[in-house]
Amino acid sequence: MNAQSITGGALVPPDELRTLFLFERLGDERLRWLSRHGERRTHPPGALVFCEGDPAEHLHVLLDGGVRLLQRASGEDVTLVETTQRGVYAGAVRAFATGADQRYAQSLRTTVASSFFRLPAQDFAVLVREEMPMAVHLLDGLFVGVRVSEATIRRREHLADLGALSAGLAHELNNPAATAVRASAQLRRHVDALRRRAPLVVRAGVDATALERLLHVHGPAGGTPAVPLGDPLEVADAEDAVRDVLAEAGAADPDVAAAAFVAAGLGADDVAAVLEEPTGAAGADLLADVLAVESLLRDVEAAAAAVSALVASVKEYAHPGAASVRDVDVHAGLDSAVTMLGHKLAGVELHRDYDPSLPRVAARGAELNQVWTNLLDNAVDAVAGRGSVELRTRPGDGVVTVEVRDDGAGIPEELLPRVFEAFFTTKGPGSGCGLGLDTARRIVEDRHHGHLGVTSGPRGTTFTVTLPVHQRLP
Repeated sequence: MNAQSITGGALVPPDELRTLFLFERLGDERLRWLSRHGERRTHPPGALVFCEGDPAEHLHVLLDGGVRLLQRASGEDVTLVETTQRGVYAGAVRAFATGADQRYAQSLRTTVASSFFRLPAQDFAVLVREEMPMAVHLLDGLFVGVRVSEATIRRREHLADLGALSAGLAHELNNPAATAVRASAQLRRHVDALRRRAPLVVRAGVDATALERLLHVHGPAGGTPAVPLGDPLEVADAEDAVRDVLAEAGAADPDVAAAAFVAAGLGADDVAAVLEEPTGAAGADLLADVLAVESLLRDVEAAAAAVSALVASVKEYAHPGAASVRDVDVHAGLDSAVTMLGHKLAGVELHRDYDPSLPRVAARGAELNQVWTNLLDNAVDAVAGRGSVELRTRPGDGVVTVEVRDDGAGIPEELLPRVFEAFFTTKGPGSGCGLGLDTARRIVEDRHHGHLGVTSGPRGTTFTVTLPVHQRLP
């Protein structure tokens, strides 16, 4: 929205400027200089004098009327100050500072017809630097110090986040790796057993047709699962029954063979049918080892696939060329964040409500993944690792929207406007220094020209990210 005014351009006399507390101690020459470089601007009631985020081009000093200073939070304008005090000022207040963000940090709106002394930012900078050079150096030092401190803490928190993610990734990798190691060790035993059993079957005079029938009819391709594998008690009972049948027939290792048959879904009647084949007990032992090898190979394949999926998630999370802009699959980014935080989500009921028509967005993928991880991590903390979290996406008119919801206790109303402030946190000591949401906001709004908002109540909290689909990013 553009600033509105109905009259402007008139000079403000030096004597009138002297009545403003900001300029009351300036000399006559400097007041005349101000009068020449500034102007009077008059706005009607409800007019937007300047807008948050626009280039900070002027300093505004109230001559008469009333104003309301506003700042966007959760998609709404929050009133910071409302006053009729003559001489209050707003706008390009940091024009003199080296390296300061020269954009309006808030919006200013009139509450009644109001007049301002408006001074260009560059002239205000000249005034301050010439009138108070030492103060400018002190303020510059303070500003730089704060920025360095903030950057240092951001880096430390980022390293802490990476450490936590690495620990979680190690935890997630450990399970499939342990499965592969266990399966490999068992595979070696069963392969050794096959080497011993194959000659025994041949010596028993079993022909190729009988052996083929044994492996085909009674193997996984031809067998009908007879044992429900979901109930441990039923599995144990089935193994006992199969063990008895095998032991009576003289099988070499009834315990191991029974476990292999039951794992393949074959019960006592199925094993009895195997023993009736010409291959007899030797064939049953051979088939048990074949079934065990096939089962263990499936375990190894599943473990390798799990490791591959984790590596792919890491690649998606922090892919090469992270700062480059490309068409990003938001759903893939959300899923990679879920993978990275899998160790924290163990007790959480996670729901994904993804719109399949969601378009890709032009973005820096690794930066957005940092946003998703921060928001999801906050949601998990909000439910103390035991509640419900929902990830929802939907397309809009040239934008995509991502919502991260939790059913936690919510954020107190008095704290809600501060959640995106740097260093503000409601977590206990050692649980974060309050830069995660500030970083997420900067990435969404400053780096991607989107919007990050939050709503909260007793039924939970929702963070909403809105991103343009098509845009040109520097």
